[in-house]
Amino acid sequence: MHLRFRTSDVVHLVLLVASLGATSYVAYQIVGFLGIGVLGLIIGVIALTVELEGGRPLVHDQAASLYIQFMAAEERMSAAERAERRAEIESAGSPLLVAKIVSAGLIVVGFGLFLVFQLGV
Repeated sequence: MHLRFRTSDVVHLVLLVASLGATSYVAYQIVGFLGIGVLGLIIGVIALTVELEGGRPLVHDQAASLYIQFMAAEERMSAAERAERRAEIESAGSPLLVAKIVSAGLIVVGFGLFLVFQLGV
């Protein structure tokens, strides 16, 4: 896996840092360090849900017909379309890894500083 940084990658990284910093600051101002930890939990749950779905909808009792339609459409795809879909799903792996790392960092920082400063442990 080669990492090549393009201008768009740098712009996305700057936007990620700015938005994450602003959101963490707002969460800290409203709830304190506990808000930062909860923000990390939310990001982690979303990243894990996207990873578990793997490009397919999760099956609910109410959405079973939608899942059946999706599987039928997937069976009608040509081999090239299936390969393209697999490549698209695999390309989402790197951003999901970044989201999980950011989530773990926010959880550790948020709940750790909550325990140290607000509970005095």
